[in-house]
Amino acid sequence: MPVVDSPQTRTATALVVIPGTGSDADHVTRAFGHAAATLGVELVALEPTSDLIDGHRRGIERAAAEHDRVLVGGVSIGAAIALEWALADTGGRCAGVFAALPAWSGDADSAVAAAGARATADAMERDGLETTVAEMAASSPDWLAEELSRSWRRLYPEVICQLRDAARYCAPTPAQIADLAVPLALVAAPDDPIHPIAVARVWHEAAPRSALVEVTLERWGRDPGLLGESCLDAYTRLSRR
Repeated sequence: MPVVDSPQTRTATALVVIPGTGSDADHVTRAFGHAAATLGVELVALEPTSDLIDGHRRGIERAAAEHDRVLVGGVSIGAAIALEWALADTGGRCAGVFAALPAWSGDADSAVAAAGARATADAMERDGLETTVAEMAASSPDWLAEELSRSWRRLYPEVICQLRDAARYCAPTPAQIADLAVPLALVAAPDDPIHPIAVARVWHEAAPRSALVEVTLERWGRDPGLLGESCLDAYTRLSRR
């Protein structure tokens, strides 16, 4: 098993991060910017494209081609795409994975997050953007309503295809995660129904070298930077083992 690079050595020259479905580079910049600065590496925050999954795969490849090594990470489906890329990397380009709020493993058929993505896409097509935003805001905490209202309006109408693309995504399975050759730093919330902490715990148990930090939904909702800082805490703990 490879030795984990200590953050102080700054071997990784970029932290490439992928937003969750319906979110954008602005959110992951706020979530992971402080962690990247603490590591002393460049932050590369990917914007979603109309072909969500393949677009993010291309984005990681571009960043990896431009840097000596990269840490890859993201939120929700972004965490899964980052993990998928790390599993497929055979060139020693990946230094580790920062996985915040993973939503499912394997097929998305029974995942709450995937069902929500499909329902939101249906609502946008049926009722329009503003009606969908208003209905979401009426049933969401203020911080979530503010965040999603901003990103959905910014990404519309491409967000509809992005939501449907995400809901079809097959995430890495525990059997696949068992082959991960780099450290896996995880953060999840025990009170988050959309991103069940059981998923993060399964990833944690499956990976050869991983650490999991648990934070509450309210804490990371009010402070997105807590996601990146918690991943960094997990990564730092791994580097000391």
